[in-house]
Amino acid sequence: MKKLENKVAMITGAGSGIGKATALLFAREGAKVVVSDINAEHGKQVVSEIESMGAEAFFVMADSSSPEDNERLVSETVKKYSRLDIAVNNAGIGGEINKAGDMTIEGWKKVIDINLSGVFYGVKYQAPQMVKDGGGSIINIASILGQAGFATSSGYVAAKHGVVGLTKAVAWEYAKENVRINAVGPGFVYSGMVNEESMGKEALSFLETKHAFGRLGQPEEIAAMLLFLASDDSSFVTGSYYPVDGGYLAV
Repeated sequence: MKKLENKVAMITGAGSGIGKATALLFAREGAKVVVSDINAEHGKQVVSEIESMGAEAFFVMADSSSPEDNERLVSETVKKYSRLDIAVNNAGIGGEINKAGDMTIEGWKKVIDINLSGVFYGVKYQAPQMVKDGGGSIINIASILGQAGFATSSGYVAAKHGVVGLTKAVAWEYAKENVRINAVGPGFVYSGMVNEESMGKEALSFLETKHAFGRLGQPEEIAAMLLFLASDDSSFVTGSYYPVDGGYLAV
């Protein structure tokens, strides 16, 4: 039997990268997938790929930094499928690259609004719905920088540390109502923004050397951990933070 048979899974930032890989994997494992992204073209393409596999999905355009959009995303999911079993709060940005003294206030607010407040807004509306439905699993995407620091990325680092702390707090709030809430900390992952063409060979090689395997991760490798946390295989797991980082945090 498929691990997510007949489950309803909602994924933000599902138009590309880790979110897309997760949407495709969850669909292969039997879930009905709500694909959400701020980019309608990318999101609808993922829905088409899922449907071409014979699985079920639909697209909801949403801005994760908007409380109203997060509330609407849950309500549209329930309107379509009558319940919500799994939510992956994945949408995020890299944010402004600058020393703290040079960072713009707007740049700070933007990365906090999307990467931290957006996760809170998601949980705020997802968890109560899951309580009504008898339980569920929420997975918040943090980062290795939810545990470590990284110069010139103070906004991003602060937001991702916040996601880890938020996850631990809300996990306790909803555990007795059968809602499990965990965080995953990906290492650097090859993507449209993290590759030799966009970064240059030297910068990419530096990032690769920070991982014990000498390479970056693939989105599918992160999605595999999310499948574990979404499924009943992790029934005794909540409030945890799982780095999937190729050994980045080992030294």
